[in-house]
Amino acid sequence: MHTPQTISRALDRILPFVQKPARYTGGEYNSIVKDWDATPYRVALIFPDVYDLGMSNLGLAILYDTVNRQPDMLAERAYAPWVDMLAALRREGVPLYALESRRPLAEFDVLGFGLPYEQLYTNVLTCLDLAGIPLAAADRTDEPLVLAGGSACLNPEPMHAFFDAFFVGEGEEAILEITRTWTDARRAGLSRGQALRRLAAIEGVYVPSLYEARYHADGTLIGTTPIAGEPAPPVVTKRIVPVLPPPPTKFIVPFIDIVHNRAAIEIQRGCTRGCRFCQAGMIFRPVRGRPLDEVLAAVDRVVVETGFEEVSFLSLSSSDYSRIGELVEGVVARHGDGKLSIGLPSLRIESFSVELMEMLEKGRRRSGFTFAPEAATDRLRDVINKPIATQSMLDTAREVYGRGWTTIKMYFMIGHPTQTLDDVQAIADLAHAVRKIGFETLGKKSSVRVGVSTLVPKPHTPFQWAALADEAAIRAQIGVLERQLRAPGLEFSWNNPQETLIEAALSRGDRRLSDVILRAWQLGAQFDGWGDQFSFAAWRQAFDELGLDPDWYARRPRDLAEALPWDHISTGVKRRFLEDEYRHALQGAVIDDCREHCYSCGILGEFKDERRAAADDAWGCPALGKDKARQPVHARSMPLYFNEEMSPELAPTAGPRVPQRSTKIRR
Repeated sequence: MHTPQTISRALDRILPFVQKPARYTGGEYNSIVKDWDATPYRVALIFPDVYDLGMSNLGLAILYDTVNRQPDMLAERAYAPWVDMLAALRREGVPLYALESRRPLAEFDVLGFGLPYEQLYTNVLTCLDLAGIPLAAADRTDEPLVLAGGSACLNPEPMHAFFDAFFVGEGEEAILEITRTWTDARRAGLSRGQALRRLAAIEGVYVPSLYEARYHADGTLIGTTPIAGEPAPPVVTKRIVPVLPPPPTKFIVPFIDIVHNRAAIEIQRGCTRGCRFCQAGMIFRPVRGRPLDEVLAAVDRVVVETGFEEVSFLSLSSSDYSRIGELVEGVVARHGDGKLSIGLPSLRIESFSVELMEMLEKGRRRSGFTFAPEAATDRLRDVINKPIATQSMLDTAREVYGRGWTTIKMYFMIGHPTQTLDDVQAIADLAHAVRKIGFETLGKKSSVRVGVSTLVPKPHTPFQWAALADEAAIRAQIGVLERQLRAPGLEFSWNNPQETLIEAALSRGDRRLSDVILRAWQLGAQFDGWGDQFSFAAWRQAFDELGLDPDWYARRPRDLAEALPWDHISTGVKRRFLEDEYRHALQGAVIDDCREHCYSCGILGEFKDERRAAADDAWGCPALGKDKARQPVHARSMPLYFNEEMSPELAPTAGPRVPQRSTKIRR
């Protein structure tokens, strides 16, 4: 039996001999330690990767703040130990523990795992194993509820065997309801199964043991449906927070540098741009922004309560925040004379973004400015619905270098539907064109950094039916870029195609992959997001032993009529809308920003809450709140198409079924 005291004594022996021991001590400034015996509801929030990454995850920071604000609840943290600490804990027989109290995770009521990406799956098994909790949900009896949430839960099936429940959507309200429902049920004497059935009645909760998957003879899915007689909904719909609550400001201040050593304030949730490859842009609909005064007040509190010298304003598209100009001006007025740095990630490629950064970095050393065009030709940017003219990018690059930034980072994807080698060559051509502008403006101190990743067609996006590009083609394209981008002032980086294959198979897989994940873990797979730890051999052997093929999951295009492993999970965006957008992509057709026109994606039918109508930020989708004047959108206007299913009061002026960027649609 391990206690906080015995764990502390073991740590005294272990920590002098591991890297970054402060990852494992707890006791950081602003961490919250509550009286265990006086607090009836207890949650452990677990990020299944190293402390350095987990401490930078805003989602878990929000839940930590939310739970600990409740007088009868406590939340503590745990992270996956790095390989040296992992070996030491196993050698000493020490279970995985929470940092605040050093209590074993098995003593909590709920273990809430954050899963923002699929490369964390094997680390979940490591954490459960270290905690002494059976890996299979079916083998648990008196253990805590093992719950998962995050973007990688939008297709929960590959991990269905290991979690008691998944939460789909935004958890600020649901985490309290789930914890109380589960804990009360168990303490009232209900069996584990009975308690899980109560959870299944909560909006956004998916309990996989109440469902079954059936397959055709060729291995394709017939469907995932509730087991006969089980009280489970046929479709679990994403839970949406109608109005964003005040952001956390008492961030925990780590003893060591972490990946993002700063405070983060979410100024807006959701995006209206409709990039077809972007899962976040689809699953976080609708757009909701925080009131300006609330954001400014949060910055003031962060400065006082943490001492961080950098605050980052987070949004999928920061320059689309309706009052972004006023926000920047307000921050500069309040903190411009101090040492506070403000980050604005995810800016549009436009002069407006350069002006914003100019205001924020006035008087400071300037280093890098990031562009993310994702494709290098106008044609392919139309396919992905990210219509940024090449000339506009070059003009913006000239402004960036002209105002003193020395480095431009450019991010692209390869493997888009309809991509050709000409589109790949255009990446190198565009990088050289930007480099030329830099040399003309700043001389040899200017540089261009090009990062290329391979498109993984994600669930709940228009590209979910597309195939991952063939590995030979990917390597050939990387080879072209590697040769073309060897020049002074240019840097080039890319993703490992084998890592991309496993990510794609896991994100697009079905229930049969649970056995693959378990076997890969048994063969040594862990920290799959770390290049030096990733073991393709372990994954390849696991697939082979179980008679499955990662290429079948990742590189097989799906027919629009095929049942998908995630069809019983709904983000509120209609399948019909995604199908239409996939067809439009193949035709090279563009649709406009949905702040300007509603395309009936379906989110309005799912998102009904009277609190929304009274919100102060109802400038997103037309039906989400009272009619308000909107600031101009910094995007080029595109023609529209009319969706026959659109309600008349939301429909724009009828136009061609498919938008036309020029006199004819590229095919």
